[in-house]
Amino acid sequence: MAPRGARLPRPSSGEDELVLTPAPRFAAERNDDAPDLPVLLSRVFKSDKVEVSDDRLTAGSTKGYRMVRATRGVAIGTWYFEIKVLHLGSSGHTRLGWATNNADLHAPVGYDVFGFGYRDMDGTKVHKAWRAKYADQGYGEGDVLGFYIHLPDGELYEPKQPFLVHYKGLPFRAEAPKATEQKTSDPVPGSEICYFKNGVCQGTAFVDIPGGRYYPAASMYTLPDQPNCEVKFNFGPNFEFFPEDFGGRSVPQPMSDVPYRPFALANDGPAENGTAEKTI
Repeated sequence: MAPRGARLPRPSSGEDELVLTPAPRFAAERNDDAPDLPVLLSRVFKSDKVEVSDDRLTAGSTKGYRMVRATRGVAIGTWYFEIKVLHLGSSGHTRLGWATNNADLHAPVGYDVFGFGYRDMDGTKVHKAWRAKYADQGYGEGDVLGFYIHLPDGELYEPKQPFLVHYKGLPFRAEAPKATEQKTSDPVPGSEICYFKNGVCQGTAFVDIPGGRYYPAASMYTLPDQPNCEVKFNFGPNFEFFPEDFGGRSVPQPMSDVPYRPFALANDGPAENGTAEKTI
């Protein structure tokens, strides 16, 4: 197998190159969404330590913080969903919020640059593993948290996804060298994330966030000898505490309105002899 960082010439130009990184399986084969399904929790895009209920709306886990995300994300517009804290117990904690498809599923929401979390302990916000003062107090069992995101003209800032190629019979992601070096996309001007507790806005948490496709996400923790720390998602349209006042912000759509988005392979042709065939 070609090592990470292996390069192939781009077919359109003998001077440009593509950097190949291993892709364990085609994303299209891993997708567990479908046109006839509503927005649900993914059984694929989650840590294997996270348990998802049969109706795919409740998630729980023990031991370390690990993540589960929804099947659909948003890159433009204004959107909202809820999470109800079902069980924390004596040692449970949660970090809930939004994460892009690049976020580490084996870490909590907000662990890296690709996630923005809301923490039960002290109501702090988390991004790039940094905790910062946010709400006046935390939240606990029985509380319903609301998650608001505003991405005006966000499609202009969403990173282009790498296309996939076959090389020596194996799938690889193919990107230009500069793309692999870029850690985050440009910020979306005027974008905002804010959190609600039982219908009451806790204030602006983050502004001018990087462009990307943001998915509802949750991470849970409790000690291994305790029952699962559990939360339940509500993607709408019937919310338990839909805010009456958004403080002059745009009124969001429920995440249940996000349409099915089929994964389209940018390349499904062979790239066996040092060539990568890109198709649109």
